[in-house]
Amino acid sequence: MVAKLTKGFWAKTANIILRNRILILILITVLTVFLALQWDKMRFSSSQANLLPDHHPVNVQYQSFLKTFGEEGNVMVLAVKDSSLFTPSKFNRWNKFSKQLAAFPEVDFVLSTDNLQELIKDTVKQQFVLQPFIKKAPTTKAEIDTLTSHLFNNLPFYEDLIYNKETKTIRTIVYLDKDIVNTSARKDFILEDLNQLVKNFEDETNLDVHVSGMPYIRTMNSQSIINEIGKFILAALGVTSLIFFFFFRSFRATIISMCVVIIGVMWSFGVLGLLQYEITVLTALIPPLIIVIGIPNCIFLINKYQQEVKKHGNQALSLQRVISKIGNATLMTNITTASGFATFIVTDSQLLKEFGIVASINIIGIFILSLLIIPIVYSFMSLPKTKHLKHLNKRWIDTFVNWMENIVREKRISVYIVSICLLVISIIGIYQIDISGSPIEDMPKKAEFFQDIRFFEKEFDGIMPVEIVVDTKRKKGVLKPSTLKKMDELSGLIHEIPELSRPVSAVDLVKYSKQAFYSGIPKYYQLPTSQENTFIMDIARKSSSNGNLLKSFVDSTGQTARITTYMKDVKTVRMEAIEGKLKENIDKIFPAERYNVYMTGSALIFLKGTKYLVNNLIMSLALAIGLIGLFMAYLFRSFKMIIISLIPNLLPLVITAGLMGFVGVPIKPSTILVFSIAFGISVDDTIHFLAKYRQELTANNWRIKKSVYAALRETGVSMFYTSIVLFFGFSVFTISSYGGTVALGALVSATLLFAMLANLILLPSLLLSLERNIANKTVLKEPQIDILPKEEDTFKESE
Repeated sequence: MVAKLTKGFWAKTANIILRNRILILILITVLTVFLALQWDKMRFSSSQANLLPDHHPVNVQYQSFLKTFGEEGNVMVLAVKDSSLFTPSKFNRWNKFSKQLAAFPEVDFVLSTDNLQELIKDTVKQQFVLQPFIKKAPTTKAEIDTLTSHLFNNLPFYEDLIYNKETKTIRTIVYLDKDIVNTSARKDFILEDLNQLVKNFEDETNLDVHVSGMPYIRTMNSQSIINEIGKFILAALGVTSLIFFFFFRSFRATIISMCVVIIGVMWSFGVLGLLQYEITVLTALIPPLIIVIGIPNCIFLINKYQQEVKKHGNQALSLQRVISKIGNATLMTNITTASGFATFIVTDSQLLKEFGIVASINIIGIFILSLLIIPIVYSFMSLPKTKHLKHLNKRWIDTFVNWMENIVREKRISVYIVSICLLVISIIGIYQIDISGSPIEDMPKKAEFFQDIRFFEKEFDGIMPVEIVVDTKRKKGVLKPSTLKKMDELSGLIHEIPELSRPVSAVDLVKYSKQAFYSGIPKYYQLPTSQENTFIMDIARKSSSNGNLLKSFVDSTGQTARITTYMKDVKTVRMEAIEGKLKENIDKIFPAERYNVYMTGSALIFLKGTKYLVNNLIMSLALAIGLIGLFMAYLFRSFKMIIISLIPNLLPLVITAGLMGFVGVPIKPSTILVFSIAFGISVDDTIHFLAKYRQELTANNWRIKKSVYAALRETGVSMFYTSIVLFFGFSVFTISSYGGTVALGALVSATLLFAMLANLILLPSLLLSLERNIANKTVLKEPQIDILPKEEDTFKESE
């Protein structure tokens, strides 16, 4: 009953499409124009990807920190490492550069040698005051030497903050307005104003300025993504069109297919704008993905049309059969592909949800476009010429099919031995896979901004913020001597960890106050003793300027303080070890009954987010396998067939995972997408093969061997064509400057290649070896969906 309804549906669909050609083309044009109008709503992501859900405890702590102290990722740093900086003209130009930066409305505050303040004791008023480090612009080299000597030797508060004493590197710190950090205004300021200002300074002084900090990194990284979208689209179009032309040797067929996928790309951008989703490193992959996934649809439809034309030369009948016969097949394969992407929707990560929604919508969209446009456009054209049909009889294709058939006939035991060996080796490799929680690992290594990250890691020990929040559980508890002593002890432990920068907190200001109390002598840069504390803190409380300095490190009630440090880009195992060591010492130093202390910051958020993502994507992959298993059950009504169909699709995933372990590709947000994407696409071949096999069983009176070989010959060519297109299509991602995108492209390509071989060799081998167990007429007698054509496409084997 279901089969009859389905068959009738596709026949009616074919009639509707061919009888309403002009109307359908008009509707496609209108919808394309409408979606094109949504492009102006597209926004590129301005904030760092938060992979954790809002309700996650780590995220709750992070949001609490932001509420208390504001955005922590608003700091940019600029540095010069060059002895010629310490000459009057260049030194004064550096200070002018700082003034120019401070003049922009997007900048909240600039800390540099130009406006550096010294804390001194006013003996008359008995309070601390701030006085300028530079009282007048130096005019001689001697004056600059005096200033730098004073800075490097007498102002330890600014060590590793403004200067590196060993290398004489000078740094300027720029605090952006917190309200614009996660908006497009930040991007405009950095790309249009800051970069131009830096260029002008470099041109005038011949000094190399290193720029970094999370706002700058995110902006330049986002700009690189924007630049790569166009590169990917052009590369995907170029590669797929060349392969398509190689197979079909027809400019007409190639141009029609390119038009279909270009409209699909326009729709994908339109859907992003319509849903008002930001373009991230993931959603940026969707347009080229649509090209890569859309071309196989075109191959199936055009190949079927040309087969029909060659068979009987009736254009109307050919087009009708293209829709009614191949339409159902492409629908099912596109649904399974969309299912692989749609499983991301069930994760709690907003980033993955948006990717899954847009990708699955557009995969169905490209199916609809190819099913409508290709038959309609061909209906207005003349029949293909004989030269356009030659590709249907290529000898090398026959050689390839004969090779596969020979392996299945003669070497099934070898196939199983190789498969088991690969499985065992891959499992060994899986245990060697690492998880990467670094937010900068995937960034383009050759980009100037990435080189500057490495520069600041070397000179100032990192740029990724790590925050430790100390809640004393009582007002004004931060400046209690016992609390300051505990914070100083923890700061000392942080400073001993080579991957972390020197921590900055209220402790440093209190130490600076003691140094100022003792006439600025550097050896007194330490916490006051219990005897000193009373009168030093009494003077500090009278000093309004000191209070202004404290507000960045202590909340308005004096109850909660922050200790800020920065982390280098380190491996996840080391990052977790550092986190564990800090937590262990925090628990020892701060009793839980008196203090509430926790670690947060964007570096740790990304690490936790990656691990959370891994767990979610294991679940989404399991869901994809379950969904496709249900689909197979609907098609075949046989548990054994479900198992047989899943084996050649799961084995390539295991092999790829093992390969990742052996070559050192870690699990990270970009590479964990590989498995769901590849599984959703590779199972298409299984559906084509098994559907044809089921059809051949009916045609050949349940003779298993004959049906398997017939299905292999019939579907082998199309599966080979589409797998080659997909392999080279995903390979275009390897031209990316992003390591994660390169890994994604290479791994998906490899997985699809393994999957093609598994579906063409392992799957038919399993069917032949288990023929007595699965040859049950009551299971396969009533096919549920007529996926592939029957009488006219039945393989006629000569015996």
